[in-house]
Parts: sequence; structure tokens; C-alpha cells
Amino acid sequence: MTGFASGKGAFGPHSWTWELRSVNGKGLDMRLRVPEWLTGLEAALRAEMSKQLSRGNVTLSLRLSRDESQPDLVLNEAAMGAVLEAVARTQEMAIARDVTLAPSSAADLVSLKGMLDAGSDVDDPGPLVAQLTREFAGLLSDFIEMRQTEGRALATILDEQLAQVATLTTQAAGLAEQRKDKMAEALRENLARVMDNAQGADPDRVAQELALIAVKADITEEIDRLKAHVTAAGDLLAQDAPVGRKLDFLMQEFNREANTLCSKAQSADLTAVGLELKAIIDQMREQVQNVE
Repeated sequence: MTGFASGKGAFGPHSWTWELRSVNGKGLDMRLRVPEWLTGLEAALRAEMSKQLSRGNVTLSLRLSRDESQPDLVLNEAAMGAVLEAVARTQEMAIARDVTLAPSSAADLVSLKGMLDAGSDVDDPGPLVAQLTREFAGLLSDFIEMRQTEGRALATILDEQLAQVATLTTQAAGLAEQRKDKMAEALRENLARVMDNAQGADPDRVAQELALIAVKADITEEIDRLKAHVTAAGDLLAQDAPVGRKLDFLMQEFNREANTLCSKAQSADLTAVGLELKAIIDQMREQVQNVE
């Protein structure tokens, strides 16, 4: 789920740079740092990311600057209205006194102090927000492409690790089959020993207890579940969709079966296979944290 993309752009007097990056996370946690005066931008970007991302701690940073060398000029209509009223009143007074005044031009009025305002505080954020939203699509596309490239590499690694789990599971099944005769012989010897040293013991009861021990030592179910998990994990890796959370859960199930296998092993060879299984599964769990 790690990824990175950056970009630059300009619109009118504004220019910007932004970065989009992510690290591993169990869910989708988005943190956006955009100027607050760009009304509606954060909501639009957050909605777009929510549509295309499902996992990871994602951070978007937008740095915006404005070229003040040629500022936008906006007419201060309130001030101009006051000036025009003053001009009209002046002309009336001059006519009343038979005084001739030179005509005033628009340029003369606009040049008066306070008639024009300049600065970002008078910007309409709408067009800029629209442009940023359009350009964000390209940034997000680059970001997703990088994550997909990483995902394909991870899929190869996980496929190899899954193959190792399948091989070890087969080995464990073979070792479990080989130990059956030894376990049966050991149980018969234990039964004879108990009967020789337990006066009045019920033979049927002792046999039942030994049978329960044999059942508890059987790892057939664990082997079957491990094989089923291998198949399920392979199916998930073949999907063209976010499967990180499902794989994360499946890794817990893998680990549970490997732990049980080790606890029931009663064989040095089977224990060694179980420990190797646990090691591979732990490696897979680390890699799965990177999968969306």
C-alpha cells in the first residue's frame, strides 16, 4: 500500500505543487492538507480518493502560491459609488453658481485612491477549485499506477511463499502418516504398562483414555484446513480487486493451524516442519500488510 506521486500546475496568478503518498494501514485513513479558503476542494478530493482507494494511511499535501507581480484588480464598487455621487453633487453646485468645470474621465476616477483592490482575498475560489479537481485526477492515476506496480511484485513474492506453505503442508501430511504406526505401538506399550501397574483398573476405561490421546494427537484436520487456506489464498491473489483485509484474516488462520500442528507434533521431524511453516507464514503476514 505504499505509494507516491507528485505534480505541479498553474492557473491564472496561482501556481502549486502537491504530493500524494501512502504507507501501510489496516483501513483507509486520509489526511489532506489544503488551503481552507478553497471552498469545497477538500471534500471533492476526499470523495475521489474514497472511490479508488480502500486501504492505507494516505496523505495529500497541496502548497499553493500566488504571483503578486501582476495582481488582479477589482473595482471597489462601494467607493466608486460614493465618488460618483460626489461628482454629481459637485456639478449641480457648480451649475447653480454658473461655474464651468472640466469634465472628469473614467480614468481620473479609477485612479483615485481606494477605487481598485488587489490581492487573493478577493479571489473567487470556484474556477481554481475546479482546475485543481481536474488535475488531481492525473495525480491520483499516477499514484494508483505506482501502487499497482508494487502490488504485482508483491503478488509474485506471495505466490512463492504460498507454494512453500503448500509444500510444507504436504511434508507434514507425509510425516503424520509415517508416525501412525509408531504412535499406535507406543499406545499399546503404554496400555500394557498401565495395566501391569494399576490393580483393579478398568481395561475398557484405560483404552478409552488412550484412544482420546490418540485423537488429540491427530493432525488430519489441521492439514486439511491448511490445504484449504492455501487454495483460498491463491484464489484471492488471482483476483483483480482489493483483497488485503481478507488476506490479513487468512494469515491469522494459517498461523493458528501451524501453532496447533506444532503442539500436536510429538515428532522432531514434524515439529521442524511446523516451525518452518510458522516462519514462512510470518513472512507472508509482513508482506500482506502491503496489500490493498
